[in-house]
Amino acid sequence: MGVHHIALATADLDRTDSFYTEAMGFELVKCVTALTPEGGWAKHVFYRNPDITEGAPGMIAFWDLHGDYPVPTNGMSRSVGLPEWVNHLAFHATSAEDLQRRRSRWTDLGLEVFEINHGFCRSVYTHDPNGTLVEWCCDLRELDDDDRIEALKAISDPAPALEEPPSDVQHFPADPTRQPEWALHPD
Repeated sequence: MGVHHIALATADLDRTDSFYTEAMGFELVKCVTALTPEGGWAKHVFYRNPDITEGAPGMIAFWDLHGDYPVPTNGMSRSVGLPEWVNHLAFHATSAEDLQRRRSRWTDLGLEVFEINHGFCRSVYTHDPNGTLVEWCCDLRELDDDDRIEALKAISDPAPALEEPPSDVQHFPADPTRQPEWALHPD
C-alpha cells in the first residue's frame, strides 16, 4: 500500500515532535507554514522513518493549527467517543528483533507498553502525547489465500464465529521516574 502520508492534528507540537523523534526514532523532514482557508494559520510538520530505505517510505504529518479551531483532545478514538484501540497508528517493524528494539526504546523512556501476539503478527503499543494509540507491528507469517477466503466469509456473515482473544499479552507499566518531560501528562 503506497501511502504518501497520514496527517493528524496535534494539541502540542513540541511534545508531539519529541515523541516522534525520540520515542519513535523518526526524522523531521519538512514543515510547511501557511494561512488556512478559515483565516488562521498552521504548521504542517512531516516525519519519516529513516529505517525504511526501499520503496515508498511514507510519512506521518501533524497539523499545528492556529486560529479558531478546537483543540484536539483524547486521541483520535476517544475524541469521537470510541474505545482507544479502534483508531490507531500501526507502523511496520521489519523483524522480531526490530520489534523488540522498538519496545525497549519505549520502556527505556519509561512509557507504558503492551505487547500482544495476535497469531499472524506481534505488536507493541503505547500512546503518543495526543492520546493516540501507536503500534509497532511485526508480521509472523505471510497472509495467504486461506486468510483472504476467511476474510471474505467473515465480512459477509452478520454473525461470524468469534476468535478467542489473544492470550499472549504482556504489560510493561509506565515508569514516571524515567520519563522525559514531554512524556509526562500535564494536569
